[in-house]
Amino acid sequence: MRFHVIRTDEKNRTCEHTCFSGLSRRQSLLVLCCGIMMLLVVTLFCLWALKMGGFSASVTQAPVQSDVLCHDWGVWSEASVRVYAGEVSWIYCPLFSIPTLYNYSQTQNSSLSLLWYRHTHTHDLEQPINLKLHTLHKDREYLWIQPATAEDAGLYICMLRNISSCVKIGVELEVVQRDGECDPRARPHLNLTIPLQSDRKLTCPDLNTLTLPNSTHSVTWYHLCRSDVFSRDREVKGDDLVIYRMYVMYAGLYTCVVSYQMNGRTLQFTRAINITAVVPDLGSKVPRILNPASDQIYTVTLGDQATLSCRVILPHLYTEKQEIWWTIDNKTVEQLADPRFSSPEATQEPDSFYYGDEVKERVLHVMDFSSDDLQREFNCSARNSRGFNTSRAVLQSKPYIPTLELGCGLGVTLALMLMMFVVYHVFWLELLLLYRSWFGSDERYTDDKQYDVYISYARNSEEEEFVLSTLRRVLETEFGYSVCIFDRDSLPGGTITDDTLRCVSQSRRLVVVVSPCSAVRGTQALLELQAGLTSMLHGGSLRVVLIQFKPVQRKSWVKELRRARLALTLIRWQGEKSTPLTSRFWKQLQLELPMSRSPEKHTPLPDVTQHTQHTHPAKDKLIQCYSTSAL
Repeated sequence: MRFHVIRTDEKNRTCEHTCFSGLSRRQSLLVLCCGIMMLLVVTLFCLWALKMGGFSASVTQAPVQSDVLCHDWGVWSEASVRVYAGEVSWIYCPLFSIPTLYNYSQTQNSSLSLLWYRHTHTHDLEQPINLKLHTLHKDREYLWIQPATAEDAGLYICMLRNISSCVKIGVELEVVQRDGECDPRARPHLNLTIPLQSDRKLTCPDLNTLTLPNSTHSVTWYHLCRSDVFSRDREVKGDDLVIYRMYVMYAGLYTCVVSYQMNGRTLQFTRAINITAVVPDLGSKVPRILNPASDQIYTVTLGDQATLSCRVILPHLYTEKQEIWWTIDNKTVEQLADPRFSSPEATQEPDSFYYGDEVKERVLHVMDFSSDDLQREFNCSARNSRGFNTSRAVLQSKPYIPTLELGCGLGVTLALMLMMFVVYHVFWLELLLLYRSWFGSDERYTDDKQYDVYISYARNSEEEEFVLSTLRRVLETEFGYSVCIFDRDSLPGGTITDDTLRCVSQSRRLVVVVSPCSAVRGTQALLELQAGLTSMLHGGSLRVVLIQFKPVQRKSWVKELRRARLALTLIRWQGEKSTPLTSRFWKQLQLELPMSRSPEKHTPLPDVTQHTQHTHPAKDKLIQCYSTSAL
């Protein structure tokens, strides 16, 4: 307002200076009187505007009214207000929370005006508070809302300004709904600790600090939302709740509801107090160090990060500050000024609050732990007003375990075992043949038998062609075995039975070609199979090998063939697939036949039908077969 007065006065002086030269004295006095009256009217208008509590312009329009910018202190979270819908709420201007900066009485003397604005989500700019509403009332540094509704929620801004300065700060108002008379999950306005076995008088917060509209009010107390539990050691006296003797069961949330009358309406507000039972201030209250203990050894790994934990029990001493710190060679981490060492602030362990006593932990991190650090002295210390305690951490180096090398070795071993398993599963026949060729023994040097293989087959055109053109040819010309075929190598003149038994007994293996025709009673093929099985049963060195030339139904097998199939190897001929010498058929057959270290081509004896009785080779053959049988 002073700004406007100065400008009006300067204007009048300018007008007087310019007009007096052409006017008479009477006219000049008349003009001066008009100017003074205009100045009085402007002054009265400004005073009326201040009394009504606000300007027509908003906060963001302050630069338009003056050249002073408003300093914004932001939103003060500590002064945020939470109120139940339908109850009285008041908002305290946080600018007066620091009396050394602003005091309400001094602001009135220094022409500072306290203005309230509101910012909602529906408006981008702050809107001035309309104090003409019956629900809004300003009392010194408080703004009352009687009662508060959901529409009243939002950001409230209190501003102190005059013609030369301006400052503002915001306070958040939250309006919540409540079911019933008491809310068991209410946010406490005050937290108190009461020693066990002691007494305490509880006063409803804000009841004595605020001036109610009248002296008629009532206070209702609840403990855990129950109002019928105050007896014996607890009693409601007037507006207060008196606890004569504190017990553990008396801890918890207390709620007080204040009701009063205003303008014919019943208004109320609710406050909550959280009570915690703590141990009495008796006995030793010196901090007790849990870790490092006297018998505890910290194991560290050289070259790695080491973490040392310090756990301390801090007795309850109300609001007294208690300290925990680490020292290295009697120097704190800050004094050491080594970037390898760091120690964050102590943290409280969860669920460690026992009647006020709490367990806190402070760790020490050592980067790139070296052998020189083992010679250092690491101490954990704790202190409060009752005493001091310290404990030394004993360190030892963790023995080096070559985990990487062991892991790599184990991995390589498993890979080799898996590879060997796969190789054996795929090439087991080749491996067995190779092993037998290196370490096996040649049976020709351990017995006096004449033939390596005796082939038994059914006498028909198809099997005879397979035996003579394929089986005999490969065994004799490719593998170097001496093969006995009865129709080719036997001499006429003897009985078939005796000659068959003699030739079978002179062979190391009996190869039986199994087909539908070979399993018929009364055939020579069956006789040869019986002779071979009899020799095996009596402990002879003869072994029987079965080759399935064509599939045979099991029910059509003779008894001897069924018994032989249970104990003997059956090698299947698969036609063209088994023709190459590298096929599975020939490898299995080689594995069953005797080993020959120096394969030699066997020249079969000429057919007996092509020689006369005077042919000497045939005669020698017959004599050899019979002489061997006699032996």
